[in-house]
Amino acid sequence: MNRKIPALIFSLFIFSSSFSQQEKENKKDFDTTSLLYAFRKGKTEGHFRFYYMTTNNDGPLTDYYAFAFGGGLKYQTRSYKGFQLGVGGFYSWNLASSDLTKPDAITNVMNRYEIGQFDQTDPSNKKNLQRLEDFYIRYNFKKSFLKFGKQVIKTPFINPQDGRMRPTGVQGVWTEINEFKKIKAEAGWLTHISPRGTVKWYRGASSIGIYPSGVNINGSGSNYKNNLDSKGTAIAGITFSPKSNIHIQLWDNWVENIFNTILLQADADVSVAENKKIMAGIQYLHQSALNDGGNRDISKTYFHPSQKVNIYGVRIGYNNKKTTIKLNYSHITSQGRFLFPREWGREPLYTFLPRERNEGLGDVDALTINIGKSFLAGKLNADFSAGYYSLPDVKNYSLNKYGFPSYAQFNFDLRYSFDGFLKGLNAELLYLYKRNNGNTYNDWKYNINKTNMHQLNIIFNYIF
Repeated sequence: MNRKIPALIFSLFIFSSSFSQQEKENKKDFDTTSLLYAFRKGKTEGHFRFYYMTTNNDGPLTDYYAFAFGGGLKYQTRSYKGFQLGVGGFYSWNLASSDLTKPDAITNVMNRYEIGQFDQTDPSNKKNLQRLEDFYIRYNFKKSFLKFGKQVIKTPFINPQDGRMRPTGVQGVWTEINEFKKIKAEAGWLTHISPRGTVKWYRGASSIGIYPSGVNINGSGSNYKNNLDSKGTAIAGITFSPKSNIHIQLWDNWVENIFNTILLQADADVSVAENKKIMAGIQYLHQSALNDGGNRDISKTYFHPSQKVNIYGVRIGYNNKKTTIKLNYSHITSQGRFLFPREWGREPLYTFLPRERNEGLGDVDALTINIGKSFLAGKLNADFSAGYYSLPDVKNYSLNKYGFPSYAQFNFDLRYSFDGFLKGLNAELLYLYKRNNGNTYNDWKYNINKTNMHQLNIIFNYIF
């Protein structure tokens, strides 16, 4: 199977190129109502990606690096009586990296970040890094569509989280309804997930636990990997925009037999002068277990049924033509740990900063500021973010799943879009520092890949 995917990508390129040539030679012979025309007039997209990541940990702890490169193609037919077929895949190479198979000598903790560039489930895998990412049938009706098969979706919780080489993919049915002027509706039923940093497809419940899983609320090691029972995940979301500057979202993520998550969010902006706006937003999130949280054996369950989660968030900001400033606050109550599979996507909290999460935590107060500025007619964009996260003690297992101390984080992100001869090429530099502000009891395991660490990311994408 592994050898077939690169062959599929190559065949796809030849297939689309030959159709393009035949189109030029036989342009007058086309029947625009035929299925053949739909295939010949399809769209091919290509993507090359280079990613260098290095993490510098505190003191005697292990430092890491990884050079990754990859490429892929996607082909989608033209619509034929409303139907389209899409297929695409991607291949990655480990050009050079630290030995990701060895744990840190002091803490016995494995690498956290660089392994996500390759295969999270097999750190020794450097060659068979290919995946069929898109394979779907899409039906278009009016302004809406229905899509079935392998695809990438973007919702507040299940999303590409593409901070590595490849995004998270899903398999199932997904629809987007745009028939109403002020309402956008989205819904789907998902049966399989291919998490970021993996090359295989898993049934939804089997994908939970591929990443490190922390501890149960009593401090024992989490044991839910391959022990959860669920038929799939239902998602529904409605975005209501009574005016162009007001957006209200309501989302429900129902993971059958495991847990349910509801998100309510409202965002608005008000013009105060020409090209100047004041922004504001509020968030509320609620979670609860379904049945026994995934397994009748409480030591193997994912979401302990005794825990209830409530999260509140607020945002205020300012925007002009070239500058954006946002001040954000989030509070997770002490009733339970906020849980959502890290394998499925990154969290939508206002206080989220790339490379860290509040997932697995309760009793949290987080405050962040984001400052963005554009230069060179929008081709160069710089963003600075800083955050302070007050977390429960690392040994408060019922509210701290991964043993994470309180910390401060600083991010600097620089992006440039080329034009002219290099149009389609985009470059990014992301640097971050996380500083420890909590009690780690002189145990390095509470620091490695968590706090008192620096990380540098250099990324090039060429899309054609």
